[in-house]
Amino acid sequence: MALITLRRNLYHLSDFRMHGALAALKNHPVNHVRKMVKGRLCPWFPSLQPEPCRVRFHHACCKKFHSENGDALHPLGEPVFSQAHDWAGPEQNPESLDEQMFYRRLNDLDSSADVLHFIGTLQPLPDSLAAGALQRICEVEKKDGNHKLPKGILENGVFQDLCVRFEQESPSLSDTALVTALQALSLLYVGPQSNLLLNLVAESRHRVKRGGLEVRSLCILGESLIRLQGPGDETLELIIYQLQGEKLETFAPEDIVALYRILQACAEKVDRHQAFLNKINSFSLSVVSTLSPTLMSQMLTALVALDQTQALPLVIKLGKYAVRHIPHFTHEELRKVLEAFIYFGHNDRFFTTALERHVASLCLTLDPEVISTVTEYCGRKQILSRPIFDAVAETFVGQSEKFSPRQVSELIEPFGKLNYLPPNASALFRKLENLLLTRFDYFPPKTLLKILHSCSLIECHPVNFMAKIFSPYFLQQLQGEESSVDRLSLAQLTQLFLTSVLECPFYKGRKLLPKYQVRSFLTPCCSLETPVDFQLYKSVRIGLIDLLGARMYFASKVLTPYCYTIDVEIKLDEEGLVLPFTIDEDVHKRSPIMRLRC
Repeated sequence: MALITLRRNLYHLSDFRMHGALAALKNHPVNHVRKMVKGRLCPWFPSLQPEPCRVRFHHACCKKFHSENGDALHPLGEPVFSQAHDWAGPEQNPESLDEQMFYRRLNDLDSSADVLHFIGTLQPLPDSLAAGALQRICEVEKKDGNHKLPKGILENGVFQDLCVRFEQESPSLSDTALVTALQALSLLYVGPQSNLLLNLVAESRHRVKRGGLEVRSLCILGESLIRLQGPGDETLELIIYQLQGEKLETFAPEDIVALYRILQACAEKVDRHQAFLNKINSFSLSVVSTLSPTLMSQMLTALVALDQTQALPLVIKLGKYAVRHIPHFTHEELRKVLEAFIYFGHNDRFFTTALERHVASLCLTLDPEVISTVTEYCGRKQILSRPIFDAVAETFVGQSEKFSPRQVSELIEPFGKLNYLPPNASALFRKLENLLLTRFDYFPPKTLLKILHSCSLIECHPVNFMAKIFSPYFLQQLQGEESSVDRLSLAQLTQLFLTSVLECPFYKGRKLLPKYQVRSFLTPCCSLETPVDFQLYKSVRIGLIDLLGARMYFASKVLTPYCYTIDVEIKLDEEGLVLPFTIDEDVHKRSPIMRLRC
């Protein structure tokens, strides 16, 4: 019997059982086996020349060869193969094994030229593999920052053959190949009048109208049409209608998120799809635990865009599972998650603890946009997290030039709102002062005013800038094209002016004109004072009535000469006796009991 060696580097099989080969050798002559091996390998790897080989039979079943599946690229809509396969001889179709090797090799290529060279060495590919190659080319170019395919790729003969094939054979393409090719072309700009694109879009629309596309194909096609044709595409409504007819239980988690993204692109029609969205929101509770960091971020972003404030149970569950993903979010994904929690007013102490660890360990490497969003989240939710604020302050001192005016404002405001001075406060505000002095004209007037006002709240009074912000030129800029300066800006200016009078008597510069000063910081629309905690006020009022004997012996919401509001005030005479709040004579002392604030 002839000896034949089937080499591991030719097959890369995860599980190779020799009893199938033995059966083949018993039933076929050696020459036939040699021709069969050549016929199956050469169309895929023609560079590998068949050579006389030998199989050494040590026992009935040869040792298993294992290979790692890794993160190999797989065709969209196709099943992913398990890490071990049994191959029982030449009677089994090897296409799945060849396909697995193809995508593994394709995934390892990092340039379009390498991809084209690789597929150029192969015989004509099945349409699904050809579509996968086209997708990989577009993914690589997109990753490199290109918005359209380079001229060198467009003029490549292999690429042109690929495009001609899809253009001419679009009616005969499988559903997977069709939607994959269209998805690939949607990643980069392709002329809308391209014959290839027109043919693929026309064939896709035809198949949608005919019906029968799987959920995955419908989702991919919907997103591709949005990128290529916009959310107003007429076929998109039909795709959404067909997806509504499918059972959500059959959707994979990535399909659910893709459905959210499709509806997000049609946000102006959210009322029309609200009933469907309610079903998706309820079902999504069951898939949250299986979502990857990317899918979780995308789902939260879609919920914000679709204004799904009634889906708070879903947001709360997403927040619960987001804790474990914080170290794995990209900078952009973490920013989107925080923005969503700000929008829905959600906060969770376990999420905050995990965020503290993440920011404290990586703050120096975080993107300025992420850092400013983290501090904005803490400010909005009134979370005084010393580890976060200390790390943020340290980062700003070392990298202040990387922050835009808006980011500086979002970073500094929470320090004032939460009345927190970090350990390196002197270095922080010295760096901020230098930044404002050198880039004063680059800061929008309202942004600059917010920053200076926040500094004054933590007694870092911006004396060097008061003359500039009280000047007619700055006030005119602050007003812009409006008929007058908005009330919030006037309140901030007034508070800065009072600071210069009460806290900085050495300041002798320009004063704020009376017409720009407000009488009270407490206003219904926009207030510098935190609204009173009603339950606390109610408890204090009941206690004072019991103590003093009547409601007439204390006043509420008393405006002081310095624009602040006193929640409860008691008037006393010279002997310390309580007077009714309506009496103004013989008042020796006015005692503010407290300002009832959260």
